[in-house]
Amino acid sequence: MMMLMISPSLTSNPTPFFLLSLHPPSISLSLSTSTLESHHAPPDSAPSQPESPASAHDSDSTPKPASASFDYWDEDEFEGIPHNLNSPPVTRVVDESAATVSESDAGSGAKNSEEDPRSDAKFPKKLSSYWVEIVCVPFLVLFTINYFMGKRENENIALAWATKFAAKDSIFDKNFSLLGVGETEDSPLLLKEGQNVFRFYASGRRFCSGLLATMELKSRHDLISRFYNMVVPCKDEITFEVYMNDEAMDQVVFALARKKLAKTMHKEERDLQRFAALVTPPSGRKWVVEELQVVSESKEVAGDLITDVVLDQVFGDKAFEKFGKGFISMHFSDQHLGSNKKMLVFKFAIPDANNMADMTRLVALIPYYIDLIGRYKLSSHARSKTEAARLKIAQEIYKELQNARQEALQKKKLMRLI
Repeated sequence: MMMLMISPSLTSNPTPFFLLSLHPPSISLSLSTSTLESHHAPPDSAPSQPESPASAHDSDSTPKPASASFDYWDEDEFEGIPHNLNSPPVTRVVDESAATVSESDAGSGAKNSEEDPRSDAKFPKKLSSYWVEIVCVPFLVLFTINYFMGKRENENIALAWATKFAAKDSIFDKNFSLLGVGETEDSPLLLKEGQNVFRFYASGRRFCSGLLATMELKSRHDLISRFYNMVVPCKDEITFEVYMNDEAMDQVVFALARKKLAKTMHKEERDLQRFAALVTPPSGRKWVVEELQVVSESKEVAGDLITDVVLDQVFGDKAFEKFGKGFISMHFSDQHLGSNKKMLVFKFAIPDANNMADMTRLVALIPYYIDLIGRYKLSSHARSKTEAARLKIAQEIYKELQNARQEALQKKKLMRLI
């Protein structure tokens, strides 16, 4: 219950009217015990209002506190309340909650510091966390070193070959008037098209318009290829393509290679598949070693191209073991695909840079067969067979083209109807 109390200063000391208007009497409010006892706690303090001079004078004569605010505690007025009161429970709860929040913040900060590796500078990372760098850095260093070493090794092999067979007074210098990729004498002999591909060109010889040699060496500059070659060995190879003149080459389809490769060529090469067949060794004359297989359009052509000279130099039983190790294949045909149909193709393995002389007799086969094919003429009996075979193949090709044209026309008609 709220009670309104008027100060006694208004009755004991009367004040003039004009002073009352200027200084209103001080009024103090207090709460009854019923309201405070319900909460069992003292009221909160409130700011006191300023008093008049009269009320201040009366307060000196009475044993009441200087200010009539809620800070004054009257024991008679609040009965049943203990004298020694602890801190308000609300304050305790707030303090405990603040402590809990501070502890949770500290715990979360410690957890974040543990999760963030950058915040913990006292404990360095283990070597196992750098395993990617430990593996990649040595590999890159080894790859770079191998690149330059392999590149240099391939260049040395190509230069050693050019010095042996394309320099002055060499085989190609004696058989061709122009060597290299340029038209002058100072032009480079080799054209580098890659770290493992080199080309050599020669021209100026009868029966042919030119010769192109392509060296395909191992990818020594590639570390992965080097490891692969350790598991699957391969050889450095050189391929010679001789472009024969149209009037200098008769109707000839012939191939010579090792048995396994010869069978593969007979299945894959279109001219050999259409015109040639595997030739059995003839009886009563010298022939190539058992490791080699002849594929020819006729036995006459095979016998005319396998001469005693090449048997004694390379393909015979005695010579092949010593001089024919680097031989891979030969393929002569007037039915090659492409712009140059009449071609002679030689494929040899290249030895080490210090052993280039081992393939001298193999390289000597190139000018020998250029002259042999250029002079060679089929007999009337063999020519009639070759002409009949070519006519038959031409008719088959024509029929295939006609069928393809008809199918194309039918497709166009169907598209128009749709």
